[in-house]
Amino acid sequence: MKERVEAALDKIKPALQADGGDVTLVDVKDGVVEVKLVGACAGCPMSRLTLKNGIERVLKEEIPEIKEVREVR
Repeated sequence: MKERVEAALDKIKPALQADGGDVTLVDVKDGVVEVKLVGACAGCPMSRLTLKNGIERVLKEEIPEIKEVREVR
């Protein structure tokens, strides 16, 4: 599953990188994906929206087994 999540994140990364940010995969366990937002995303007030409406939505569409995406710091 970790490889599938990485592949899905690779589709999202260009949009984040265009704004000076990025996302890295920390762990996948029991359908919960842990990611770390870095660069401009780390301190952005819109990061929660990016995480839930962007990253989580895309990952759930690509991999239905995913229950949640959480940010770790």
